[in-house]
Amino acid sequence: MPIIDFKKENGVATIALNRPDVFNSFNREMALAVINALDDCAADDAVRCIVLTGNGKAFCAGQDLNEAIDPNNGITFEVILNEHYNPIVRSIRNIEKPVIAAVNGVAAGAGANIAFACDFAVASHKASFTQAFSKIGLVPDSGGTFFLPRLVGLQRATALMMLSDKLSAQEAESIGLIYMAVEEESFQNFVAELAGRLAQMPTKALGMTKKLINAGFSNNLDQQLDMEGAYQVVAGESYDYKEGVNAFMEKRKPVFKGQ
Repeated sequence: MPIIDFKKENGVATIALNRPDVFNSFNREMALAVINALDDCAADDAVRCIVLTGNGKAFCAGQDLNEAIDPNNGITFEVILNEHYNPIVRSIRNIEKPVIAAVNGVAAGAGANIAFACDFAVASHKASFTQAFSKIGLVPDSGGTFFLPRLVGLQRATALMMLSDKLSAQEAESIGLIYMAVEEESFQNFVAELAGRLAQMPTKALGMTKKLINAGFSNNLDQQLDMEGAYQVVAGESYDYKEGVNAFMEKRKPVFKGQ
């Protein structure tokens, strides 16, 4: 059985974690496979949107602790973070294409924080989110301490990380932690429609928008305005800008190429 299911269709790449018997918890093999799949997507111009999801009942339960505590073949947290989770999070944020976390079930620990690092987190109503780290004496990783305060504010993020309370998909949506919670029966169709829509949009402009969002975490206003101006010049020279303007003038739907 493959450790991930990786497919590309109509401009959408889907990476499905495939360890359903352990709730898609990460081991080294699966983490490296996800990194390789993301690198593949970044290099393939035909891929214009990426969906990260899980097979079975869970999205991802975080780290497979059996790997971490194995007295003979265990992997240190330094390796787990520097070679597994941190590269995944950096890739999600740096890839110049929209990334959707399709959270089909429980998302815990690193699994939750990887979802929050994505551009869109869409969750089935049967999904739930928990930080989980404090329950076993660890600190949040995989970007949790970076993204949660920015998504929901200092006090609520602190409570989520320290108390490790479980949130339903609806609760996560209500506090702005995820983009949307969707009824289970319509979840797959909603994700497919969102991914298909994004894959038909001006990918180059979306990629630059993502870079601007990333920069906005650290830039001051003047730096951000300058960066917006520079990127708008680049966008204004793109094929998709010319197509968008022509389509508007001709009162037709634009056909973007992501160029």
